[in-house]
Amino acid sequence: MGRNDSPASSDAMADFTKRLVAVDGVTKTVYTAGAGPAVVLMPEMPGISPDVARFARWIRDAGLTVYVPSLFGTDGAYPESEAGAQVMRRACVSAEFRVLAGAGTSPIATWLRGLARQALAECGGSGVGAIGLCFTGNFALTMAVDPAVVAPVVNHPSLPLDDPGGLEIGDEDAEAIRRRVSDDGLRVLGYRFDGDKWCTAQRFAAYRALLGDAFEGHVLPDASANTDPPPFFRELVVTPHSVVTAHFVDEEGHPTTKARDEILAFLCERLKPATEKA
Repeated sequence: MGRNDSPASSDAMADFTKRLVAVDGVTKTVYTAGAGPAVVLMPEMPGISPDVARFARWIRDAGLTVYVPSLFGTDGAYPESEAGAQVMRRACVSAEFRVLAGAGTSPIATWLRGLARQALAECGGSGVGAIGLCFTGNFALTMAVDPAVVAPVVNHPSLPLDDPGGLEIGDEDAEAIRRRVSDDGLRVLGYRFDGDKWCTAQRFAAYRALLGDAFEGHVLPDASANTDPPPFFRELVVTPHSVVTAHFVDEEGHPTTKARDEILAFLCERLKPATEKA
């Protein structure tokens, strides 16, 4: 099953507003589009690919404002395998990311929480959505330590790389998340393919252990994955992995399309006023 309605090999993202956003003295490029409540969509490794930009447009078209921070890689590009591997190696040694078990929450989470607060101030509403993909998958959960984030979605979270049953979160943040579940009714969506070696069944079990019934984990069959992903995913990731981006199949009724629609419905339900949902 190959690519359907595939994006171009590169994406200028000309329909996004490119901004510099400063949080606590650290400035990063952020692409924004749309109107309505805010959603922070974090890129997957190795960057904001045309597939990630396509997902951002779906969020925009659902009546939401999407914020896509540039955290690594070349914005709008499909890197070849070696270029993507170099991006990953740089991220793995960056002080912003903690990729190994026992290292706790990545420092980038603090910057992302600040971005969520700015997005809430700019867009209004009851809160902000957060979507993590692959390398950034669990960041959506650690962002939810901040009350501004009310709709976290963890897509095929791959950290920590050396522990298939681990979560990239410090003890203090884990306890804060438990309080938000009990006090605020926080819910978390999660998606993975059944045979994904980067996001395993053990990892989803760890989410369930932390969140209980507040975690809604969805597992798609490997056979539903796009069989012609970009080179980085085909040659280095290898297994079915990226449910709503690189391994997405744009066909009505397809499991990955259903996952995309479930995510958009979750965001709208949690973020839009009742009058807009009616």
